[in-house]
Amino acid sequence: MLTETIQVKSTSSFSCHPISESIQSFLDTSQQLEGVVCAFSQHSTVGMIVNEMEERLILDLGKWLEEMAPTAQGYKHDDLHLRENIPEDEPKNAHSHLRALLLGNHVSVPFKNGKLQLGKYQEIIMVELDGPRERNIVISIQ
Repeated sequence: MLTETIQVKSTSSFSCHPISESIQSFLDTSQQLEGVVCAFSQHSTVGMIVNEMEERLILDLGKWLEEMAPTAQGYKHDDLHLRENIPEDEPKNAHSHLRALLLGNHVSVPFKNGKLQLGKYQEIIMVELDGPRERNIVISIQ
């Protein structure tokens, strides 16, 4: 198994970042011809998806996530004064955690002849749900 970590820097609270190209570059240097590549987020407020990286679909995704886990919902996780041992700069981000649960934190994609087997319009996308931040995505080839 080969593993590499890539960093993705977000600039807003919600954003989508295509990472297929970075993963393909890692595959190219690995010289592996067939297998499965896994992209895993090391963060609990990031989602990992395979979908179309189309501007209006991304807007729909943001709207859907807000409907499913509204920002101002009164979540218990956001009762910071009741939680122990948290940093002073801890954000109220329960909605981000819940949205990440909807999306999942990893994707697996097969590759053949050294190339990701994504469909014509598919992209591996890191979804930032609590930015802006710098995120680590672990890429593993099996």
